[in-house]
Amino acid sequence: MDFEAARIKMVDNQVRTTDVTSHTVLSAFLAVPREAFVPENRKQLAYIDTDIAVSQADGGRYVMEPSPLAKLLQLGEITVTDAILEIGCTTGYTSALLSLLGKDVIALESDADLAAQAKANLSSLGYANVNVVTGPLEAGYPSKAPYDVIFVNGAIETVPAALTSQLRDGGRLIAVVGFGNASRAKVFMREGGKASERKAFNTAVKPLPGFRIAKEFVF
Repeated sequence: MDFEAARIKMVDNQVRTTDVTSHTVLSAFLAVPREAFVPENRKQLAYIDTDIAVSQADGGRYVMEPSPLAKLLQLGEITVTDAILEIGCTTGYTSALLSLLGKDVIALESDADLAAQAKANLSSLGYANVNVVTGPLEAGYPSKAPYDVIFVNGAIETVPAALTSQLRDGGRLIAVVGFGNASRAKVFMREGGKASERKAFNTAVKPLPGFRIAKEFVF
């Protein structure tokens, strides 16, 4: 299979057609080999417009579908000076994209096996400005905070204060809040020590583990 030709078709037919106009985002999608971040038996499917399963743990973990991923990255307005925290890096595909958009990336993953795959993938392809770390996703990675951008790589039910507190003043957190057709992409901004949010667009992506709202006990 000609993966390079498939990558160009993905960008032209899946990404550009969903109002992604950022030159840097388009260039990153053209540069990063998605097939290198999916299981061997799914490489032929690497460029179809769908999520690709990479683990059955935690209810299933995925490399996100290209079109919503590109829209979310564009929403972040990432610049070459930005320090980025990625929440839920799985096998490292989004980490590689972020590495081309920003200055450096902390790629956080809760699953040790996925983190090991991400490290191997990113190292073999030369993405030297990504540091893969392990830990609970909802806690973030405070030891390297503050961040200019926090990118949540999947849908969540709530944004913990632990994450927004790790933003630099003027920083932004990009997340899809809610599940299924009720979910919406949002930008959370930290200004003057306080967080605010802005709704962006409706989208549906696979959920991340660890971000459920605690159910209240009712007598």
